[in-house]
Amino acid sequence: MLARLDLRGVTDLGAALPRPFVAGEAEVVEAVRAILADVQERGDVAIRELTKRFDGVDIDELVVPDADCKRALESIAPALRQALELAAANVRDFAAVEASTDLRYERDGLVVRTLRRPVDRAGCYVPGGRAVYPSTVLMTAVPARVAGVGDVVLCVPPDRDGSVPDVVLAAAAIAEVDAVYRVGGAQAIAAMAYGTASIPAVDVIVGPGSVYVAVAKREVAGEGRVGIPSAFAGPSEVVVIADESTAPAVAAIDIIVQAEHGPDGLAWLITWSEAAADAVSAAVEGLARDATRREEIESTLDTNGRCVLVDGPEQAIAVANLIAPEHLELLNADPESLVPLVRHAGAVFCGPLAPASLGDYVAGPSHVLPTHGSARYSGALTADDFTKPLHVIDVDRKAFDRLGPAVVELAMAEGLTAHADSIRLRRR
Repeated sequence: MLARLDLRGVTDLGAALPRPFVAGEAEVVEAVRAILADVQERGDVAIRELTKRFDGVDIDELVVPDADCKRALESIAPALRQALELAAANVRDFAAVEASTDLRYERDGLVVRTLRRPVDRAGCYVPGGRAVYPSTVLMTAVPARVAGVGDVVLCVPPDRDGSVPDVVLAAAAIAEVDAVYRVGGAQAIAAMAYGTASIPAVDVIVGPGSVYVAVAKREVAGEGRVGIPSAFAGPSEVVVIADESTAPAVAAIDIIVQAEHGPDGLAWLITWSEAAADAVSAAVEGLARDATRREEIESTLDTNGRCVLVDGPEQAIAVANLIAPEHLELLNADPESLVPLVRHAGAVFCGPLAPASLGDYVAGPSHVLPTHGSARYSGALTADDFTKPLHVIDVDRKAFDRLGPAVVELAMAEGLTAHADSIRLRRR
């Protein structure tokens, strides 16, 4: 189930590693572009037809009434509501601490301030279909609220009866979402990017999803239609680093945790112990065989499941850095010693008491993380993804007299005489 890959003695790891792939990616891009064009041209009509085609349900009203969210919040079990509120509070508190503050730079009469300003309207995407994700509502909408976004909306695929699960609506109420739309897939991204009669366009779209959703976000971002965080938030990934001290069942369940999200993900075990490789691989097979979501787990492991043997801890991290996984779990005897070596990962979880599932729900940082290697240049979703820097520049006479001549020289070198004249006209 975990294909064995022996990298011991290998010096060129980049050439030896199989790269994560998505089957039929060219066809995905073609299909997504057709959906985007259809929604852009026909709006709500296209959304309803695409929802019928992909989700098997006829939708009349795309927006979920506010009363449904309030009812859902009151109807869910008290323990579940308490868990949602705990998670929301942790996400809110962490986002507030992590959010960038205004900055001030001053030098000899030149003052530059950087002010953070939120976007007007943010769109959050929450997956559906194979599972229900109220946690993603919190992980996307709460940071948007912390950032000060005025209007936060949510798109989620409808169930077969056209409804949105109560637990998702309850999470939307806790996160103070302004509107919930029962639409999913690439058509939801198109609606939020272009706008329709029912769904006004947003300024930023966030949230994980299938490869179709991730590609759709990449496409509309490339058009300059809407802001998209640079991370490719697609199918789930995990790399687990273990040694002979690791309980096989613990490593195995943490591999399965991310694999159960479904196809196109990635689940790797990296170890320098043959005994650990054998024990964890066997544990994975046993747990997968009895798992509730066996089909999703096997689909992930059969395509992108690996057990990698390496020479030691340093090579293990070198492999992990090349993969740049969404989740990196350090389950070896001394996980803290490896943290300084980690350069590319969405989130790092240290030791047996810090499974990625804690990060998925209650640790505080958003679980919307980079996948498909995008952790090489991007990170987790934060409140800053809903803001942009606004620079305010003040200059006194002393600073103007000092800096102006350099502006004139540079402007003339570029042939922009009006730029130079804007300085000359201000000289006393």
